[in-house]
Parts: sequence; C-alpha cells; structure tokens
Amino acid sequence: MPDMSASASMAMTHLVTLAELDEDKVTPGVLGFIVFAVMALAVWGLMRSMSRHMGKVDFKEAPDADAEAEASGRVGPRKG
Repeated sequence: MPDMSASASMAMTHLVTLAELDEDKVTPGVLGFIVFAVMALAVWGLMRSMSRHMGKVDFKEAPDADAEAEASGRVGPRKG
C-alpha cells in the first residue's frame, strides 16, 4: 500500500497549502459573498414583482382609426 500513503501525503500537502494565507492575494471574502447574495435576492424580488405586475396588465389595443376609415370607405387615396 505504498501508493495509498503517497496519495494521502499529496492530499495533506494540498490541504496545508490551502490553509496558508497569502497576504498578497486579494479575495472577496465574506463581505463580497454577502453583497452578492443581497444583490441576487434583490434581483429575484424585482423579477417576481415584475412578473406579478405584467400578469395584471390587459393588452387590449384600441382600434386603428386609419384602418377603420379605410374599411368604411371614408378615406380617399393617401398622399405619399
């Protein structure tokens, strides 16, 4: 089982390097995660609200006056 101990020691070295803190490395950290999560929740809420409002909208269009006039024959030839 020498192969098993080699892989275990490799895993431990990777864990040790992840545990070390590099002072020159910039990361978003917890504050970045919190800001991102709040923004994601805000977008979700806005999309949900927009969906509700769009469901209430009635898209009945007013009849086109030119189309009605042409159908009844009251409009002469158009000047172009």
